Amino acid sequence: QVRLVQSGGGSVQAGGSLRLSCTASGDMLSFNVMAWHRQAPGKQRELVASITSRGRTNYLDSVKGLFTISRDDARDGSKNTVYLQMNSLKSEDTAVYYCNYRQRYQDYWGQGTQVTVSS
Repeated sequence: QVRLVQSGGGSVQAGGSLRLSCTASGDMLSFNVMAWHRQAPGKQRELVASITSRGRTNYLDSVKGLFTISRDDARDGSKNTVYLQMNSLKSEDTAVYYCNYRQRYQDYWGQGTQVTVSS
């Protein structure tokens, strides 16, 4: 089992910035992918950004150049922390953001955190 604990989020005006964090711990493998997904009201959950344990990143087209995903892995393998720096936020970024951890065929999810951007 892998446990995910999210922090960050909140409310901000359009053009502002927020940073999300998520720490994973438990039975983690050396190769894994951590990601941020979001779900807006009435819409399907979508992948915002992902980063592999080797540092390869992938972004949703609409957030490229605005959001940055990064990670910090403990040397002893005890925990991995993924961050999402969100700049120049827009009202359409309003959603519940979920942290995701994937290894082999196992998926784990954080508790979700609300991000609200007011125009």
